[in-house]
Amino acid sequence: MGFIKFLKEESAAILQRDPAIKSKLEVLLYPGFRIMLRYRIAHRLYLKGHYLLARKIMQKGADKMGIDIHPGATIGNNFFIDHGIGVIIGETAIIGDNCTIYQGVTLGGTGKQTGKRHPTIENNVMISAGAKVLGNITIGNNTKIGAGSVVLKDIPPNSTVVGVPGRIVKRNNIKCEQIDLDQVHLPDPVSRDIDELREENRKLRKKIEKLTKSFEELKKGQNNENT
Repeated sequence: MGFIKFLKEESAAILQRDPAIKSKLEVLLYPGFRIMLRYRIAHRLYLKGHYLLARKIMQKGADKMGIDIHPGATIGNNFFIDHGIGVIIGETAIIGDNCTIYQGVTLGGTGKQTGKRHPTIENNVMISAGAKVLGNITIGNNTKIGAGSVVLKDIPPNSTVVGVPGRIVKRNNIKCEQIDLDQVHLPDPVSRDIDELREENRKLRKKIEKLTKSFEELKKGQNNENT
């Protein structure tokens, strides 16, 4: 991607996805935008074999902005890091187009692999605050990962993932033209299970009350016959 094209696309992504922004000039203050400027330069240097210089550029960015992106990572177009503090993206991570990640997200390794050891994130993926995606796994297109989730296995496209470890709670939503950045209204499997248990308990109590009433009526009838 040309540098001017990058400036336009990255700034447009921020303007589209962050309702807090009030002017185009604010884009220049965004840590996510500034670290991506460094990344685009460092990544080119890395591909040419200038590893030390590339790492130096990104390390300075990490020290200033708290966002640690390895220059060897591959990141597509229209990538948006919101807030960004605590974001870590490993060397062999691959991120597709139109992806959004929030503060505290880690795209890391498991410590047990060599070679390709970081996640592949396909297009139009949103990873919410504090989520950890670890290992050489693939997160499919149009997937949403809930805040605080820990994902250790491949996730198919069009999924919603929550929990520790992360599990799929929704599949194949109708894809919208605009990226869905809602981090709050995600299915809660624990709450759903509790609601189901409460309903089962209510039904059992009703059955017990009915049986108790029938038993009392039967006992009363037998007492009347004896008298």
